[in-house]
Amino acid sequence: MTVNKAINSLSLEIINLTDGDRNIDGGYTGDLLSWVMGKAFYGDAWITIMSNVNILAVSSLLDFSCIILAENVEISDELKAMAAQKGINLLRSEKSSYTLCTELGKLL
Repeated sequence: MTVNKAINSLSLEIINLTDGDRNIDGGYTGDLLSWVMGKAFYGDAWITIMSNVNILAVSSLLDFSCIILAENVEISDELKAMAAQKGINLLRSEKSSYTLCTELGKLL
């Protein structure tokens, strides 16, 4: 499934979209950055409530297909700008992490 399909199917808000045709290979949810770095995989869609700029470094390191920010967390202008600069697909939803996980799991 592509990032574009996830956007449409999950009704995600686009914060930054660099590569909507990027394939989502799996999903991971977590908010402890060091834990995510050790457990998630290349190509995952990462679901989190963390909205500081450090999420972009983790996403770059693991080459996630996208980051989905759950529970409509606030997003700083700095995060938006850095996501665009780094070419990271950054999306947002009002849904909980749990709901996003179950819905994404049905699509994969």
